[in-house]
Amino acid sequence: MAHDPQGFLKHARADTPKRPAAERVRDWQPIYLRAAGDVVAEQAARCMDCGVAFCHSGCPLGNLIPEWNEFTARDDYASASERLHATNNFPEFTGWICPAPCEAACVLALNTDPVTIKQIEVSIVERAFDDGLVEPQPPQGHSGRRVAVVGSGPAGLAAAQQLTRAGHEVVVFERDDRAGGLLRYGIPDFKMPKDVIDRRLAQMSAEGTQFRLNSEVRAEDVPRLRTEFDAVVLAIGALQPRELTTPGRELIGVHQAMTYLPQANRVHAGDISAPDIDARGKNVIIIGGGDTAADCLGTANRQGAASVTVLDHNPRPAVRAGLVNPKWPAAVSTRGVSPAHDEGVHEAWAREVVEFLGDERGALRAVVVDEVEIVRVDGVREFRPVPGSRTELPAELVLLAAGFVGTDVPELLDALSVGTHAGRANVEVERDWQTGTPGVYACGDATRGASLVVWAIAEGRACAAAIDTALSGTGTLLPAPVAPHAVGL
Repeated sequence: MAHDPQGFLKHARADTPKRPAAERVRDWQPIYLRAAGDVVAEQAARCMDCGVAFCHSGCPLGNLIPEWNEFTARDDYASASERLHATNNFPEFTGWICPAPCEAACVLALNTDPVTIKQIEVSIVERAFDDGLVEPQPPQGHSGRRVAVVGSGPAGLAAAQQLTRAGHEVVVFERDDRAGGLLRYGIPDFKMPKDVIDRRLAQMSAEGTQFRLNSEVRAEDVPRLRTEFDAVVLAIGALQPRELTTPGRELIGVHQAMTYLPQANRVHAGDISAPDIDARGKNVIIIGGGDTAADCLGTANRQGAASVTVLDHNPRPAVRAGLVNPKWPAAVSTRGVSPAHDEGVHEAWAREVVEFLGDERGALRAVVVDEVEIVRVDGVREFRPVPGSRTELPAELVLLAAGFVGTDVPELLDALSVGTHAGRANVEVERDWQTGTPGVYACGDATRGASLVVWAIAEGRACAAAIDTALSGTGTLLPAPVAPHAVGL
């Protein structure tokens, strides 16, 4: 299909097809189906090829979206893949799980439905793998410099691949038994299948990146690490969960989400036959309304929960009639909106748990909940209970998905003499991604707090470019258009 400047007038938006909720909730297979080639080409033809493409500004990676849309509309997937991979090491990761701030920034979103950028992206990369276009890109030569990357989430993987391709010897240290970070143990399989990670790891290994699994870097390892490597990248994520001090928190049946979710990943991987924390037959309450809460919701329903209630202390967001973005080009909130919410859920907005109740065995039996309202005190937002609104909800399992407060390896940071932001446990870095300790860098969630996969990849690429410049004196890597301390989406 040749480019049609009026394509957006002729073709309606067609979202990526999903399996029926009643079917998919019975298994762990992907929610989304693969869109037909002619549909993808038609959707790509909706791109207006704007003179000023605001989708670029909406994407932390600066993806060349109009360019690969044009090639996709022409059925030139080789060229589309080349332009897609020019700015994104792992477009399948973003294609599966990124909330697509680029679509919110699409000029069409001013008054109609934006281009299905995310659908086109994942279609390009899947076709590229099918056609054998994604091949290892080993370096042409070696610099003689060694870089240690601590953590194998998307930020660490992006930094590692870029540095390997620039000719440096890169070793990735991962404390888990498989690489991938939260992509592997945290993101449910129905949201992103794990073979998507494995095929990319195979490419990286063929390029020369070394992976050391089951290798947690501890404080006592720091002297050896600094001696053996010319640079160290901390891509350690932000896995320290926000904890509650609510009475009854110690009861059996109250768990952090990131204790619960990885067990489901391991069951599907065949590592264990059943999870220690199982929602089957239980009344489940999830505290929080973000992506982690949605992942818990989908997992609990697949385990056969009797009921699932999601509590969020924020008021219910205004319902959008369509995809027109009233905040264009800024991203709109997607809180409480995911395919998991179509699979069965009780939503309780503007609610806050004030106590967990247990039985004589010390096991959870219920939660006490207040309705809350937001008030401003000296300009500061506070949640105050509504008098007479207290209720008791039955519950045998509570999952805490109230966010993260920073990194979870304070001893390692202390050993490296790495500072953190005041009031947060996120690593502080300079404009060149270097911490206060020379030769030690950080990127991804470790620096900005829990955020989007697209930000992690962008920061990993930018960090790698800074390290390459420091090690080589020239710099052969093109940095992503993102700087430390940028405002997250």
